Amino acid sequence: MHTAGTARTLAAQNGEYVTMSIAEEPLSTAEAPSNRSIDLRAWSRRSESSIAAFGRTETAGAAALLVAAVAALVWANADFGSYERTWSTRLSVEIGGSGIAMPVQGWINSGLMAFFFFVVGLEARAELDIGELRDRTRIIAPLLAGLGGMAAAVVVYVVVNVGSSTGHGWGAAMSTDTALALGLLALIRPPFPDRLRAFMLTVMVVDDAVSLIVVATVYSTRISVTPLVVALGIVAVMVLLVMRRITSGGIFLVLALPAWVALSKSGIDPVVLGLVMGLLAYASPAARSDLERATDLFRGFREQPTPALARAARIGLQSAVAPNERLAEFFHPWTSFLVVPLFALANFGLAINGSFLVHAIGSAVTLGIALGFVVGKPAGVAGVTWLVSRLSRGRLRPAVGWLAVTGGATLTGATFTVSLLVASIAFRGEALREAKLGILLAAVASAIVSAVVFSTSRMLRGPARTRALLGTTASISDLVVPVDPDRDHLRGPAESLVTLVEYGDFECPYCGQAEPVVRELLADVGDLRYVWRHLPLVDVHPRAKLAAVASESAAAQGAFWPMHDLLLDHQDALRPDNLVGYAQAIGLDVERFRRDLESHFGKDRISEDVEGADLSGVSGTPSFFINERRYRGAYDLTTLKEAVRLAKAQALVNR
Repeated sequence: MHTAGTARTLAAQNGEYVTMSIAEEPLSTAEAPSNRSIDLRAWSRRSESSIAAFGRTETAGAAALLVAAVAALVWANADFGSYERTWSTRLSVEIGGSGIAMPVQGWINSGLMAFFFFVVGLEARAELDIGELRDRTRIIAPLLAGLGGMAAAVVVYVVVNVGSSTGHGWGAAMSTDTALALGLLALIRPPFPDRLRAFMLTVMVVDDAVSLIVVATVYSTRISVTPLVVALGIVAVMVLLVMRRITSGGIFLVLALPAWVALSKSGIDPVVLGLVMGLLAYASPAARSDLERATDLFRGFREQPTPALARAARIGLQSAVAPNERLAEFFHPWTSFLVVPLFALANFGLAINGSFLVHAIGSAVTLGIALGFVVGKPAGVAGVTWLVSRLSRGRLRPAVGWLAVTGGATLTGATFTVSLLVASIAFRGEALREAKLGILLAAVASAIVSAVVFSTSRMLRGPARTRALLGTTASISDLVVPVDPDRDHLRGPAESLVTLVEYGDFECPYCGQAEPVVRELLADVGDLRYVWRHLPLVDVHPRAKLAAVASESAAAQGAFWPMHDLLLDHQDALRPDNLVGYAQAIGLDVERFRRDLESHFGKDRISEDVEGADLSGVSGTPSFFINERRYRGAYDLTTLKEAVRLAKAQALVNR
């Protein structure tokens, strides 16, 4: 129970915290339960997008891939006959006398791996829609770098294999393994990895797309036109459905299965279908109208809990989230911990002995693949990036520093999945074993070289280190309405290198959880300016708008922050009489406050904040922007401090 004389830490108008006594009328226990009972750990992760969650999964996924590769090597060297028999066992699916028959390895390579490329496409589409690459000029440098890296790797392979019958296997020296490279990036943990991930992802999506085209054309058997036309027709139907915002997973699954079969029958490896479907799944912030509709559907179910209304509420909740995020959250763990490790287990079995190593180390296939990835690939990626930046006079420079470009380029030599896929098609017998050894050597060497490159950043200090890793390209602005010191409610130094903007709702329990975290952040980070903007979610918080009016009425008397703190501390007691009590507690002119409250003082300002939130793609609370960039990470103090530290470092470089 909140009673008169309860101590409360408040913020004075200048942003400093002071302790004062709240003299207010006693509140009933029913009115004032604490919102702090919400699990802070669940809240701190609740807003983390599927894009941010990739980083956590990639580390464990890379470890799972390495474990599976080692297991394949152990199995193959313990009993190669058993290993080969297991994966060469033929499985067939027939319906009405017509069907498909492939070895177990083929079902994994052409079937399950389509899900892997589907996830790659999802992450690429997310970067294009809501990530770094929505600024289309930032696509050009990594796109050309990806093509340059592939070309350089192929040239190295062809030069090493010139005049040899193994020259046709150049496709095995083309593509980076997206899962392995990003997993190694997470394991190496260079400073400021987010922009580098976006740069690398673009390079590797180009890799995957071109490699799959090569697989589908150069390394495919005789192409049958009729099934190919059927597959393209089904894909066209999918595109039309997406354009009409029809994104039902069941519908797309029904369409994807015959498309996959048709591509298989056409002679083109059907894994390309996964990448195409991933790129079709658009990403966007949840629209407030969709969230309000979902709320209405849930209320209908709450009032009348019938199966039909339960199904409608479930569909409404799902449709409020963009298909890209829904699908990525579901499929990414499966591909990281099942599909890719199973692929490694089925393909990386390599019987190794002394005589084989002596012969293979000097073979053209092994050397061509290893040198192509360790030397050619990084040289092509870094060289083309530099050339594009130079020729464009810096207009198309990468969104990361040159040390990060170099480290990322060396990571593109981490090959596995697509190279194994091409090698299993292009080679047989001893040549296939040599190719696998070259792939293994390239992956290990690339990881070591990348770790060495990024470790050199420790020799740099201050702005020089930040510039080498982040570059001088400005961050993309997500905040449509910039901060105005003459209008916005500010806490902290008026002139700061870092500005943290929060769109909040005084009745939102998560905003209540955010308040002490923000307070600690302001106390720990000296050069930080904090801005509160209103986003009352009236469909779920009926008293939020009146509470926002109360804060603006207090602001008219120079006491926005004391009222702000009280409202967040008493989120379950926001009735008009409670608000008047808070005004009295902080020493306001109560009659003036009451008149302002009744006339909805500040309603235009609140509406402007809501409109600004809509324009910036904000639909939920709390939503944070750091230096006008939408923050999509976790809301715990440690993670937020790291994000602020990064923003400050970037601001120092660009100042």
